Amino acid sequence: MGVWGTAISFNDTFADIYSEFFDLYDNGLEVNEISDKLILKYQQVIDDIDDSNNFWFALAKAQWECKSLSQEVYNRVKEVIETDADLLIWRKLEADEKEIKKRKTVLDKFLADLKTERTKVKPRKKKNIRRPVFEKGDCLTFKLENGNFGGAVVLEAIKNSEYGYNLIATTRINQVNKPVKKDFQDAEILMVDYGNLDNKPSVTWYLPIRHKQIAHLIEKVDNIEVQVMYDLNNSLFGHIADFDMHIIHAVDEQLKSAQTHLRPLTKQTIKKLIKKKWWKFGSKA
Repeated sequence: MGVWGTAISFNDTFADIYSEFFDLYDNGLEVNEISDKLILKYQQVIDDIDDSNNFWFALAKAQWECKSLSQEVYNRVKEVIETDADLLIWRKLEADEKEIKKRKTVLDKFLADLKTERTKVKPRKKKNIRRPVFEKGDCLTFKLENGNFGGAVVLEAIKNSEYGYNLIATTRINQVNKPVKKDFQDAEILMVDYGNLDNKPSVTWYLPIRHKQIAHLIEKVDNIEVQVMYDLNNSLFGHIADFDMHIIHAVDEQLKSAQTHLRPLTKQTIKKLIKKKWWKFGSKA
C-alpha cells in the first residue's frame, strides 16, 4: 500500500488514482467517464480490503474538486469514516495509537470538506503541444571528432505530442565533404557494438529538452521521402534527450571501436527504414 503518513494523500494508491484521474481530466474526459474507467481498471485494488479505502478517498477528492462528487462515492467514504473502518485497518497494520488519533482527525476533516461544496471547479490544465525540431525525412549532418562529417536521417516527426518527438536513425556517414542527398539515401545505419552493446542499430526517439543548447552543432542538408509511418506508442526504439551525447558521440565512439574490432556483421541501410516493403531489421551484409 505504501503509506508515508497520516494525511489522506500520503500513500501510493491515493497518489496513483488522483494523478491518473487528473491526467484524464486534463485530456478532456468528463468526470463520470473518468470514474468509470478507474473503477474498471482498479477493481483489484477495490477488492483489497487493506487498500480499497485509499481508492475511494482519491476518487472522492478528485470528484469533489471538480464539483462532481457522486452520491454513491460520497456514501462509501462517509460510511468508512463514520464506522472507523479505516482506523481498524491501521490497527491491523500495527500503527500506534498516536498515529491512529492523527488519522482520525484527518478523516473527520476530509469528510467535513466533502460535505461542503467547492466554490469553483478545478480548471483543466492546458497541455503545451510542442512541434518537433526536425521534419520527417530531414537529412542532418554534424562534425565528428576526426573532423569529418557524420549524418543522420529523421524517420518520423510526432506533431501532436506534448514534447515533439523525432525518430532519428544515425548513419555510418564519415566523410571529408559535406554529405548530399544521395549520400543519405545510400547510407548504412550505424550498428553500435562498443561497450556492452551488441550490434544495436542506432535508431531512437529524440526528445529535444536541451536542443537549443546544441542546435548549432547540427545542419539540415536536404530532405528525403520516408514512406513508413512510425508510432511513438508502439515502438521498440528507445528514447534520448541528448543529440550530442547519444548520436554524435555514438558515431565517434563506434569509429574508435572499429579500429580494434571487426566491423559488425549485421548491415542495415536507410532504404530499409524509409521504404514500406523494407521496414524490418534483420538482413545480413
